[in-house]
Amino acid sequence: MRKLRPAPLCRSWLFLEGANEAVLQHAAASGADVLIHELEDFTPPPLRPKARRLSAELYATWRDQGVVVAVRVNPLDQDGMDDLAAVMQGRPDIVALPKVAEPHHVVRLDEAVTRFERDYGIAEGSTSLLPNIEFARGLVQTGAIAAGSRRIIGCLMASEDLAADLGAERGSDGLELAYARQRFIVECRAAGVVAVDCPYTWSDAEGVARDTAWARRLGYTAKSLVDPAHATIVNGVLTPSEDELRHAGRIVAAFEAARTQGLGRVELDGSLLEVPTYSNAKRLIARGEALRAIDRNAQA
Repeated sequence: MRKLRPAPLCRSWLFLEGANEAVLQHAAASGADVLIHELEDFTPPPLRPKARRLSAELYATWRDQGVVVAVRVNPLDQDGMDDLAAVMQGRPDIVALPKVAEPHHVVRLDEAVTRFERDYGIAEGSTSLLPNIEFARGLVQTGAIAAGSRRIIGCLMASEDLAADLGAERGSDGLELAYARQRFIVECRAAGVVAVDCPYTWSDAEGVARDTAWARRLGYTAKSLVDPAHATIVNGVLTPSEDELRHAGRIVAAFEAARTQGLGRVELDGSLLEVPTYSNAKRLIARGEALRAIDRNAQA
């Protein structure tokens, strides 16, 4: 059995049109860590039966290609139950639910997924959940939503629906969502789940690199995307570079040397290094090593 990439090491989460066979079959070549079979906004209602029929074979193909398999179903009071009845037969690793605004939305999803696991002989509890936060009401309750089920491994923040709910004017600089993105990662971090940043919904490569770098500075390690061409860019920005790892190693060495001399902090390149800086450097090194180990195993 393949070893699933842990959610904290999943950098790029790619939404894909649910009934577009050509796009779906070539999706793994994008390099995205997580492929999301999108049955909601990207799949018009008349095409949803086709998308559901594709799921079992599609998920097996994706799984064989070494990616994390996810599906986003519709809200459960719409087509979501019909979606689940079909896609759960394909044993997705993660089920995402859109427009989550209340904790009871994920409680109901957990109950439904549990029932389908039992019906289809899937190990109970093996399917993870990913609530999608798309409204102001959901944003201010992200912590409570994340605590609504033990299955939740992360939450994902939308861009277009949230901006529309706020009445905000969209721009490629993302300024209108700056506070929401900052609050979202604080809520997720406090709840102990992965914060998946909102997608960059323009096509330019420079823009997605800039937007991802800003998200990384806030503390994000994961980002959703809607363009397969953006996957390698997002992965690159969210993977510590060799220069960054070398610098982190210098920080660790300098701080540990200072500690052996009984000093509480030390100056390096004009910066005063204290315990938080040292801890962050060690985390960066550990993350870089873990990502490289996964990439090596995938190529073996």
